[in-house]
Amino acid sequence: MKNIAIVFTCALFLACRGNSQETTQTSAEESGTEASYPVQKTDAEWRAQLTDMEYYILRKAGTENPGTSEWLRNKEKGTYVCAACGHPLFKSETKFDSGTGWPSFDRAIEGNVAYSIDYKIGYKRTEEHCANCGGHLGHVFEDGPRETTGERHCINGAALDFVPNQ
Repeated sequence: MKNIAIVFTCALFLACRGNSQETTQTSAEESGTEASYPVQKTDAEWRAQLTDMEYYILRKAGTENPGTSEWLRNKEKGTYVCAACGHPLFKSETKFDSGTGWPSFDRAIEGNVAYSIDYKIGYKRTEEHCANCGGHLGHVFEDGPRETTGERHCINGAALDFVPNQ
């Protein structure tokens, strides 16, 4: 009887979870509120405009495989713009090789990228969106070049188009 009581107590102890262990993940869709962006289109309009990969990343917050972006090794001077709406997001002079397999920048064009928090993979990350259409771009981390901002904007290349300098 004593052994049963010990096992029951241990099971009860392990099953208990305090509130401090829970992470709440509320997206705009779940909370019933939706962020408002200047460019608004229906899902059908986005599907018609974007390639399958662009739609997956920009509208469904997907991630492309590392090393697959056409912009990963681009050295041209110019501006990276949102593939959905053409909004300028990153300047080529802020791009650096992070070794992660995704195009990386140490800063965005001020005011042109919006941020939110996600817990999709079990821990807090800062998600980046186009501030004009709300398209998912990637995430920002604090392991970038220390000599500049210390930030690494890890961006899906399929979320970007490139406009070379004239």
